[in-house]
Amino acid sequence: MKKIMNHPDQVVEEMMTGMVLANPQRLQRIKGTTVLSKKTIPNAKKVALISGGGSGHEPAHAGYIGKGMLDAAVIGEVFTAPTMDQIYAAIKATHSGHGVCLIVKNYAGDIMNFDMAAELAVTEGIDVEQVVVKDDVAIEDSIFTTGRRGIAGTIFIHKITGALAEQGATLQEVKRIGEKAANAVRSMGIALSSCSIPAAGEPTFTLSDSEMEVGIGIHGEPGIERMEVASAQEIARQLVEPILADLQLGKGAEVALMINGMGATPQMELYIVMKEVHSLLEKREVLIYQSFVGEYMTSLEMGGVSITIFALDEELKHLLNEESDAPYFRV
Repeated sequence: MKKIMNHPDQVVEEMMTGMVLANPQRLQRIKGTTVLSKKTIPNAKKVALISGGGSGHEPAHAGYIGKGMLDAAVIGEVFTAPTMDQIYAAIKATHSGHGVCLIVKNYAGDIMNFDMAAELAVTEGIDVEQVVVKDDVAIEDSIFTTGRRGIAGTIFIHKITGALAEQGATLQEVKRIGEKAANAVRSMGIALSSCSIPAAGEPTFTLSDSEMEVGIGIHGEPGIERMEVASAQEIARQLVEPILADLQLGKGAEVALMINGMGATPQMELYIVMKEVHSLLEKREVLIYQSFVGEYMTSLEMGGVSITIFALDEELKHLLNEESDAPYFRV
């Protein structure tokens, strides 16, 4: 294992320090916590938005803190859910009386800890709602989840809920739009190489030079099938077809498309995948309204790609176009 670090036990702490130093006008760390937030919390005019999860997925989730997106992100250890007390600290720091909406990826540890923090906050008179993201079409159930996993489609939920919250919507309205967006987004990914957790020092799984893993998660979990490395055209087909089958889009449907690198995939290769996905959607007469190509939800140094398709209507298109000023998602 080769990593640029000082000590495996300090990677998360030092990363958080570096993120704040890189974005001093936008981010701050809430003292004594693993919570990064906007500089301007609490905001008395809006619902507070909080997300988070284990580290190792950067720029998610702290990279999406900013106007029109999240108010705070709670950071766990590598591939480990943030603790209940840290989530509760984020709720306390960000709420302004208009309620707090938690955006949670569907993993057992995240669900449990966000639930407990929400329950504690409610006992203190803070209104809390949750939107759970389950966009991965590869696996229905796993040792990590009941139901589908939450992966890169989560970023679209941050954007849509953040835009509506910025307009002064109520907590129930923000929850409604979050659930609407979550129901309209689907993702699936492949890996060409594994990743290594710093404290473990070895890959989470192994692939030969000629193999790829189809249907991987974002925590180094193996996927649903191991097969020979395929062309970009074939990889795009294997990912897009299950997504489209699940979404059941008609001709003329409009979508937002995300081609997401898993941490070690060159931008060149992501654009080649973009070309192939565009061709597949064009043949289905599905219209791409906006495209996003880059690293949005990674898995440390994993090589690979995930594809997210977000089915849009006029309301979702409008919110997708609203201003956001997060370090890694600016509109």
